[in-house]
Amino acid sequence: MALLETSLSVGRLLARAAGTHGDHTYVASPTGRLTYTEARDRSGLAARRLLRKGVGKGTRVGLLFPNDIDWIVWWLAVSRIGAVAVPLSTLYPPAELGRVIRLADIGVLIALPEILGAPTADRLEAALPGLATAEARTLSLPTAPYLRGIVMPGETRHPWASPDDETDVPEELLTAVENEVTAADLAIMIHTSGSTADPKGVLHTHGTLVRQTSGWPTAIRGLCGGSAAPRVFSSMPFFWIGGVLAATGALHEPVTLLIMPRPEPGAALDLIERERGEGIVGWPAFTRRLREHPTFPGRDLSAAPLLRDGPLDIALYNVPGEFPVHRSLSETAGSFLHTDIRIVDEAGHPVPEGSTGELHIRGIGVMAGYNRRERHDVFDPDGWYHTGDRVYRLPGDPRLFYVGRTSELIKVAGANVSPREVEAVVEGFDGVQQCLVVGLDDADRGEQVCAVVVPHTVDIDAVAAHTRRELSAYKVPARWIRTTGDRVPTLPSGKLDRRALRARIADGTLG
Repeated sequence: MALLETSLSVGRLLARAAGTHGDHTYVASPTGRLTYTEARDRSGLAARRLLRKGVGKGTRVGLLFPNDIDWIVWWLAVSRIGAVAVPLSTLYPPAELGRVIRLADIGVLIALPEILGAPTADRLEAALPGLATAEARTLSLPTAPYLRGIVMPGETRHPWASPDDETDVPEELLTAVENEVTAADLAIMIHTSGSTADPKGVLHTHGTLVRQTSGWPTAIRGLCGGSAAPRVFSSMPFFWIGGVLAATGALHEPVTLLIMPRPEPGAALDLIERERGEGIVGWPAFTRRLREHPTFPGRDLSAAPLLRDGPLDIALYNVPGEFPVHRSLSETAGSFLHTDIRIVDEAGHPVPEGSTGELHIRGIGVMAGYNRRERHDVFDPDGWYHTGDRVYRLPGDPRLFYVGRTSELIKVAGANVSPREVEAVVEGFDGVQQCLVVGLDDADRGEQVCAVVVPHTVDIDAVAAHTRRELSAYKVPARWIRTTGDRVPTLPSGKLDRRALRARIADGTLG
């Protein structure tokens, strides 16, 4: 606890892990393994090479890697020298990649020569006009005016790329640099979608990142049946907050992260079975893909009973009602530790326990702000960030239960309907694996409630009768659609793509 009180930085967290349980496996993937000691040593070498290139405190460093050990090594290297890590999505098309590089003011970009089977140089040259003809390794591109270098270990064919073969600085200098990194220094910028046209860059300091991830090992032990050093599969990509939460959280206590570059169900089951994985964190869509894989019934998953028999969504595990536990936010670094919370009605007044309202957050557990946004554009005059999430709390239970987004509410003849409330009731009917609820345009009532139910063999009349017994009439779906799990559209993150779902219903693809 003294570490968390006085020395909050990712580098010091890594040093403590290597010093107390250095031989324990930190990360395992289909490509290799990494102990805490190896993570310290390999990231130290990479950090010294970055210092040689002039990277230092405050430099914004883009990380374009798949979910594998190299990401861990370079993220730790960047963090140890006080630079700001900017994980970049491997899902970005070139235009979006170039836009985020510019918006994040990235000064140095680090990437592998090949990502998921595709040459990285081709993607970067398409993303950054003028890069293909650049000859100097010190870049000067008007489309990315702060970008000065691209590091691609092993790359020698492109004159604009540094192969990372330069001599590193002495270890004593790295030690001196690390001593200057403080809890107040910015550590990471996570990009998340929102109501704006461009992705929002969420900024966190070392102090916030380390504090907010400190409870993650305890949560994982609970998920893994109380194992002292759990082995958990994480399907969350490192370029979003779920992956960052896992990577940082596993530095606090001995936890082995099972990761893979591409979330392929068969390979994931191979890894979980080989490593005796005890649990999984990720979106329910990927858990469903694991269970639907033809080899799933014959797998030895005895170490992970919840993977076989638990709910698709771990946020619904051990909940007292119909709604899942709130997964937290990018804006709170993945947890609600050290975060002031209030739940308010539309007028901004606190609601009683058990009542639903909008979640507001503030305090040392909340982001430093959004990149390129002034503080008064993000927080209200009292310092509260208005999340737009609709939640409630129960007496004596510290958890938040997530009802939905204000923007997801369905308006039926002026009345609000929460999709999650309807989904929870429908999923409570025997035989229903999954239910997805969206609002469709209705000439008379504004919107109508539409329920998409998996599997396609379920008796809809019986489900509808069950729903009518449990919900007010205006909440009961006016339209029912049966389908299979593989036809439900998801975003690359694994979340339900409600916009695509509505489009498929509208054009008759589902119906």
